[in-house]
Amino acid sequence: MEQSPRNKHGMSRRSFIKTTATGLIATASVSAVKSSMAQNNRLGIGIIGCGGRGTHLSQALKHLQDNDKTIQFKAFCDIYRPRLDKLADIYNGKKYMDYRELLNDKEVDVVIIATPDHHHARQTIEAVKAGKHVYCEKPMTHWTQWELAKQMTDAVKQSECVFQIGTQAMSDSVWKQMKELVEQGKIGQPVHVECGYFRLGDWGERGMPIDDPNAKPGPDLNWDAFLEDAPKREFDVSRFFRWRMYADYAGGMSTDLYPHILTPVVYTIGVHMPKIVVGIGGKLRYEEREIPDTFDMLINYDDKTDLALLGTQANEYQGTALRGQNRVPVIRGWEGTLTINEEDIVFWPAKALKTKEPERIPIQKGENLVDYLRSFIDCCIRKDKATLSPIDMAFEVQTTLIMGMLSWKNSKMYTYEEGKGPIAL
Repeated sequence: MEQSPRNKHGMSRRSFIKTTATGLIATASVSAVKSSMAQNNRLGIGIIGCGGRGTHLSQALKHLQDNDKTIQFKAFCDIYRPRLDKLADIYNGKKYMDYRELLNDKEVDVVIIATPDHHHARQTIEAVKAGKHVYCEKPMTHWTQWELAKQMTDAVKQSECVFQIGTQAMSDSVWKQMKELVEQGKIGQPVHVECGYFRLGDWGERGMPIDDPNAKPGPDLNWDAFLEDAPKREFDVSRFFRWRMYADYAGGMSTDLYPHILTPVVYTIGVHMPKIVVGIGGKLRYEEREIPDTFDMLINYDDKTDLALLGTQANEYQGTALRGQNRVPVIRGWEGTLTINEEDIVFWPAKALKTKEPERIPIQKGENLVDYLRSFIDCCIRKDKATLSPIDMAFEVQTTLIMGMLSWKNSKMYTYEEGKGPIAL
């Protein structure tokens, strides 16, 4: 489970959720709710995946249930019964150990997918085919599943269902504000971007405890369902509970963490599919895991913009006077530079050395998971596919990250060809 970054007021997502139960304002009229909604004029919510992330999202959604009155928990699903029982009992929801049974539940209008990476695509595809709106945790797919990512994108676009990927940084107004400045020509042609994600702590040591060291496959733990299309292996308690450490199920820095920063940056500068991607990295601190704890990517877009995406889980230092955690880019253009300092966007003209003070533009609103989920639910009510993190952007970001992982694994540069996907050079 990922650490909780801080919003512009210095509060973590978890702290924010605990302290903002009052003051939430409904942003959609209940009268606008369509007949497809569940009883009591609320969208019925089904949670697929009751681990750390599913629990955290449920806590945030509880505010909408209690304050906005736009949703109601209906069902929960997990392949590990103790987790399922724990979360479903809190919210008095129906219990399923097979997600397909939850998708057949007519009281469920919206599904929240918080399962391991390699389950996301198939669960999303089946959900939209069942007519369910989908909030899917990042990453969009496992790093080996580009074809499935394409199928997932096509399925969502061909459906009438709303989709949003779980990159909650997109709730921060700073990205929309900076995008408008870029589009206005404030910095001229974007030419070079630096961004990154730095933290201390391996998934195995801090993020993913082993719930029960004596757990075994059986009626309360479906190991085959966990593996799905991953390589067949004998049950391993560490692989089941600490799956983010293993290449069969996760991608480490690249796909676990980089969607949070790459998504808002590519949105801000207006780029889409990359031309060239190079990825390098390794296990520089945590030997137990199979995936890099340090990972750097160089990305070129149409010979116009280079993007350096850097990060490590071996050291959390991010520089001085930065805002939040791991989300601060430096965007250099022909005419100037945009970055962020605490609660302001900062603009430096191209001839920065001759300027004593930069121009500062106040950031209107910080990142907020509850607001992010509220925006998604509002889109579901209106059947508006223009979510804060829609399927096309998720596919472009995921393709880029997949190219980085393939580059690292195969020691080759990768390019993207329309219709073919990532291609080694």
